[in-house]
Amino acid sequence: MQSRGFTDVKAIDQSAGAVQVMQSRGVSEVAQRDIFAPRPAQERPYDTILMLMNGLGLAGTLEGLDKFLAHARTLLAPDGQILATSSDISYLYEDEEGALVFNLNGPYYGEVTYTFHYKDQAGEPFPWLFIDAALLEDAAQQAGYEVDFLGNDDNGQYLVRLTLVGGFEPGTE
Repeated sequence: MQSRGFTDVKAIDQSAGAVQVMQSRGVSEVAQRDIFAPRPAQERPYDTILMLMNGLGLAGTLEGLDKFLAHARTLLAPDGQILATSSDISYLYEDEEGALVFNLNGPYYGEVTYTFHYKDQAGEPFPWLFIDAALLEDAAQQAGYEVDFLGNDDNGQYLVRLTLVGGFEPGTE
C-alpha cells in the first residue's frame, strides 16, 4: 500500500513472524495484535480495514462473523469502510448432476478447519470461514453496514465494501 502512495498505513497481525516479514519489507507501522483486540485508546479509528485473500475467513464461523462485524464498528471511523474478499465454496458440495449435497442440520458448509503442514510438522487446527455473498449481505446489514459488491467472478469469489450506517443501534433494524 505504501508503495502505491498511501502514507498512513498500519498493518496488524497476531503472528510475530508475519510482523517481522512486514517490517523487513518496509511497512512503516506494524503492530502485533489480534484483530479482535480492542483498539488502543491512543489510536485513532481506521478509515479502511483491508481484508483481502478471503480475509473475512478470520471470523472462522458465522457466529464469529457476527462478532467481528460488531467489533469492527469500534475500530472504524464514522465514514470508515471494510474492503474484503470471500468465496462461495458450495461448488465443492455439488454432485455429478450439479445438485448441492450437504447436511442441512450440520454447520454451515463454508465453515472449514485448516491445519498447516510442512514436512513432518503440523500446526494447530484453526477455523476459517468462506461466506457466500447472500449470507454476508444479511449478516452485514443486521450489524449496521451498507453492503456494496464491487466485483465477482464465475467461481463465487467476490470483493465487497462494507460501510457503517449512521445512527444504527444494534437490535433496532
